[in-house]
Amino acid sequence: MAKFDADTLRELRDFREVAIRTEKHPASAVVIWVVAADDEVFVRSVRGGKGRWYRDLSTGGFATLEFTGRRLPVQAFPAAGADSIARASREFLRKYQSSPYAQSIVRAEVLPTTLRLEPR
Repeated sequence: MAKFDADTLRELRDFREVAIRTEKHPASAVVIWVVAADDEVFVRSVRGGKGRWYRDLSTGGFATLEFTGRRLPVQAFPAAGADSIARASREFLRKYQSSPYAQSIVRAEVLPTTLRLEPR
């Protein structure tokens, strides 16, 4: 498993929103939430399986995260088990606790859309 460097993890912990461009739809960026739990980076579709970017990445697709003028090529993998999903949920709730939308990202129906990102 490829790991993000410490500076990138810190940035992803700090930024509230990032844009994601999938390889299948490179002309269209979507703003999403991202969390770093321990040394792993997770994203989740608030729209569940209906999210286009999620459908593009759910089978291990490639994407680019964009934040602060930076482009970070990533590959997505389904989160490995209930522990990873729970860690991601705790981090989503911690990081976005002030948002009125925080509970929507931890609904049972969206938990299966948790993806782990790795640098590529």
